[in-house]
Amino acid sequence: MRRRLLAVLMVLMGAAALLLCVPLADAYARGRTEHLLLQRRSEAVRFADLADRTGSEADRAELSAEIGRYAQLYGASVVVVDAAGATVARAPGDGSAGREPLTGAADACRRALTGRSTDRLPTVRPWGPRSVLLAEPVGRDERVSGAVLMAVPTAAARRDVTVRWSLIAAGAAAAFAAAALVASGISRWLMRPLLDLDRAVERLAAGSLKARAVSETGPPELRSLRRHFNGMAEAVADSLGRQRDFVADASHQLRNPLATLVLQLENVEPHISPGPGLAEHARALDEAERLEELLDGLLALARVESGAAEPAEQDLAAAVGGRVEAWMPVFRAAGLTLAAGPLPHALPVRALPDAAGRILDALLDNAAKFVPSGGRVEVRVTGPADGVAVVRVADDGPGVPADQLGLLMRRFGRSPEHQNLPGSGLGLAIAEEIARVSGGRLEVAANVPRGLVFTVRLPCAGGAQPYTER
Repeated sequence: MRRRLLAVLMVLMGAAALLLCVPLADAYARGRTEHLLLQRRSEAVRFADLADRTGSEADRAELSAEIGRYAQLYGASVVVVDAAGATVARAPGDGSAGREPLTGAADACRRALTGRSTDRLPTVRPWGPRSVLLAEPVGRDERVSGAVLMAVPTAAARRDVTVRWSLIAAGAAAAFAAAALVASGISRWLMRPLLDLDRAVERLAAGSLKARAVSETGPPELRSLRRHFNGMAEAVADSLGRQRDFVADASHQLRNPLATLVLQLENVEPHISPGPGLAEHARALDEAERLEELLDGLLALARVESGAAEPAEQDLAAAVGGRVEAWMPVFRAAGLTLAAGPLPHALPVRALPDAAGRILDALLDNAAKFVPSGGRVEVRVTGPADGVAVVRVADDGPGVPADQLGLLMRRFGRSPEHQNLPGSGLGLAIAEEIARVSGGRLEVAANVPRGLVFTVRLPCAGGAQPYTER
C-alpha cells in the first residue's frame, strides 16, 4: 500500500511540476522572441530611414555598404525594395538566412508597402525556426516608397532558450526529487502504524494473544486506532484467558474427587457378589475412568491454548524415531504393522516443547484404535522444503467419508461409525492445536486406495541441512 500511495503522490507531483514548468518555459520562449523582434526591428527602422533618404547613387552606395556590414556582422540577409517591388539594395548574409527572404517575403513585402511593420514573429524554441523574417516600410503613411526585408538568424535566441529551458528542467527535477523525498517520508509516516497494526492483527489471528501494535508514529487518528486495537486485544486475551483458566481449574479440581471415586469403586469391588451388580459396577468404573481421561484431555488442551510455553528448537527426526520405536509393541499386540521410512540424520524444527512427539502420539494412538487387525501404518519424514518439515502418517484402515473429514479435527468430533469406540475425542484436536501454536498445521485427507493420511507441517529452524537418509 505504501508503494501505491507513493506512486499516486509521485504522479501528482510530476503533473504539478509539468503544469508549472511548461507555461514558464513557453513564457520565456515568447519573451525571448519578443526581445529579438524589438532588437532587430530597431535596426530595420534605421535601414528604412537610410533608404528613405536615398536620392542619388552615392546614397544608394552608402545604403548598400551599411547593410553589407550589418549582414557580415550578424549573418542576416537584408533586401531593400522600392514601391514597385524592385530590389534597390541587397546583402546575402551568412548563407543560412540568405534564402529566407524569398520564403514568405511576398506577404511581408505587401504588408510593409501598405505601411504596416512586422509586429509578431514565430516563437523561437530550441528546435527552430532557424531564421525569422521582418519587414519594415520605407516612409510613413501615404509616403511609403519601399520596404526593408530582413531574414534574421535565431541561433543566439535558440541558444538562450535552450539554456533557460535546461535550467528550468534542472530546477523542476531538483524540486521533484525534494518533493519525492518529502512524499516518501510522509508515506512512511502514514503507513508505519498501519503496517504495525496489520502485523499485530495477523499475529492475533494466528493465535498469539500477546500481539500488540507498538508504533507511536502517524497521525492522531491512527494513534487512536492503535490504542483502541490494543484495548480490544487486551479484552479478547483476558476473556479467552479466563475461559481457559476456568476449563483448566475445573478439570484440575474435578480430577481429585474423580480419582477418589475411582479408588472407592475399586475398593468396593471385592465386596460385591457375582451377578448383575458386579457387571453394573464394572460399567460404572469404566465410565469413571473415561471421565478421568476426558478431564485429562481438557486440561492438556487448555494448557496448549494458554500459550504459556514458547517454541524452541528440537530434532524432528529423533522425536519421530523415538515415538515409532515406543509404539512398536502396542502395534504388534494389536496385530498391526508400523513401518517408518528412511529418517534424516537431523532435521531441526522450531515448535512447542516435545510438539513432534505429542502430535505423533495422538496420530499413532488414533491409528491403533481405528485400524483393524492386519492393517498397516506408515510414517515418513521429509524436508526441509521451503522452510517446512513434513511428517506423513498413512494407514490402510476403513477411513471416513470425504464429507466427514472435517469432523476429525473438532473437539469431541467423531464419525458416526466410531461413536462407541474408547477415547475422549480430544486427541486430534489437541494435536492440531499444538501444530498451530507451533507455527505449523495438521491436515487430514483420504488415503489411496483406502484409509487416512495425516500430514504434519512444522517450520524448520535456522540452518536446517538438506535432506539425507540415514
